[in-house]
Amino acid sequence: MLELINPTYNLHSEFLDMVAEYHNAGESRLFDQNNLTLIQENFSAYIQYLENNSQGISLKPGFVPATTFWLVMNSKVILGESQLRHWLVPTLEHQGGHIGYMIRPLQRSKGYGTQILAMTLEKARNMGLSRVLLTCNRDNFASARIIQKNQGKSTSEDILEYTGKLISRYWIDL
Repeated sequence: MLELINPTYNLHSEFLDMVAEYHNAGESRLFDQNNLTLIQENFSAYIQYLENNSQGISLKPGFVPATTFWLVMNSKVILGESQLRHWLVPTLEHQGGHIGYMIRPLQRSKGYGTQILAMTLEKARNMGLSRVLLTCNRDNFASARIIQKNQGKSTSEDILEYTGKLISRYWIDL
């Protein structure tokens, strides 16, 4: 059974396993170094940090409230994580959008990306959003398919100044 839940201390060791899996796949850049330290040294403080982000408490300048969810199977295996940003600022309109998601490396190509996005879209609907923006690198074909399977309509592309990579923007009406 799949559920989209709020982060919980009860899945501490499972979350550490997921972080190690990203690290072993060479994808530890997906986690901010400060968060990695907090995850390893004080997991309950990390959970509180995520809750504070959701409530807009102690946000860094230019950041917006964002709620983190974990996609969990059978209440014990974390398959991935999504983040729902409550509104957009210009930087998020350019890259990032309302929703970001990631599936742990050993669980990819099993349909979980499509499911985590669909479930996060439902959370966005419940939050009162009527449409959401998602972005992905143009060469990230897997992510583009996931967004399209969830009714994402490509609206524009742009080059990121700091990487030179093309990104695609998709809007999804809720």
